[in-house]
Amino acid sequence: MENYDFYRTDLVVESEEMVRHRTSEEKEKLDESTGIMFNEEKKGRTILTTVVVDEEGEKRIGKKKGTYITLTDPLLHADDHEGLTKLAKSMTSQLKKLTEPLQLNQDSKILFIGLGNKDVTPDAVGPLTMERLNAVVPDYYKEDGADIYVYSPGVTIQTGLETADFIKAVVDVVRPDLLIVIDALAARDSSRLCRTIQLTDTGIHPGSGVGNSRKEVSQESLGVPVVAIGIPTVVDGPVLIADAIDTLFGYMAAKIEEDSKPSSRLSVTPWLHSDTKSADRKNLIPVFGDWASWPHEERVQLFEEVLSNHQLKTFISPKEIDGWVQHYSSALSDSLESWIHSVKESS
Repeated sequence: MENYDFYRTDLVVESEEMVRHRTSEEKEKLDESTGIMFNEEKKGRTILTTVVVDEEGEKRIGKKKGTYITLTDPLLHADDHEGLTKLAKSMTSQLKKLTEPLQLNQDSKILFIGLGNKDVTPDAVGPLTMERLNAVVPDYYKEDGADIYVYSPGVTIQTGLETADFIKAVVDVVRPDLLIVIDALAARDSSRLCRTIQLTDTGIHPGSGVGNSRKEVSQESLGVPVVAIGIPTVVDGPVLIADAIDTLFGYMAAKIEEDSKPSSRLSVTPWLHSDTKSADRKNLIPVFGDWASWPHEERVQLFEEVLSNHQLKTFISPKEIDGWVQHYSSALSDSLESWIHSVKESS
């Protein structure tokens, strides 16, 4: 198959190099290799993944040098307010660690930027979070100016101006000690949609995950430290097709295995397929051919190649996206407000 760049994602844990090291043995090899420091641990329901990339690692995985922290709750759903609150609080804990070298204090100026288009629901996490976070600005407003700044610049199609240029103009006036950017991201694994938060000190390329990359927002381009917080809200269409076929093949392979067991003849209730049970998909080759046993990534690549110039090429979000975005903006703003108070109250 043609070597096609189908890893369209903003998440470092979904980069090609990471995808190829999914098993525990492969992850150990990845951690021992040069250029990348990889650590993964589970805290309750949350999977915490930390990836530190140096210059050599940047060349290997195509992600900028720096630290990437990913928090994922695979069991999270749109109405799980408690779970979402816990995930947001975990994000705050990691934000404290990520910004510790900056030695922020009560006199530090912090600028928050919410990227995205408020009128497009999957892209509205940033602007809606800023609307809620506005409430904290008066708490730290002094006669000589504010310490906390909150701003949402919109998108280029709304203003006619490059978003990064807007941000640079604000940064030049405010000269913050830290810029925190919040944005919606693209994922290449549908199971991560709205269940993952990524933090990084490398900044962000707005729109890169959906093939509409704009100017970089980073310390190199702005001259101030930048932390980016992102929530994956959309997935590439070919990925969803591959996921659906994987689910179908898994069900059919498991059904074939179950029917081959003598005990299946004694069943008096409908057969229930367990997603946690892996079945041998080689049983499907006589019906569907060799592609039935292809790895998921190769199927994604196939559909990406076929649909690259087709009208069906699109990005998809969960049907509960309205609820997800509202809940995330609330949870993130509450957690960030708590973090601000902890910074400002520090001696």
